[in-house]
Amino acid sequence: MCRSIKTLRPPYADDVTDGDIRAAALQYVRKISGFRAPAAHNAPAFEQAVDEIEKATATLLASLEVRGSR
Repeated sequence: MCRSIKTLRPPYADDVTDGDIRAAALQYVRKISGFRAPAAHNAPAFEQAVDEIEKATATLLASLEVRGSR
């Protein structure tokens, strides 16, 4: 588990920004790839993975229904 990725849903986080989601996606890709910064030949794949995870995370967070939050 990547310990620096924070929970991004209520009640753990209230004002989640696009930057927060991007940062979490970047941390995840760094963790699973083992690269803090990929070599130039791996950069496109790295960025594509971050983009896709960012989109999936935003979709997930928008779709979650948290009980007791109304």
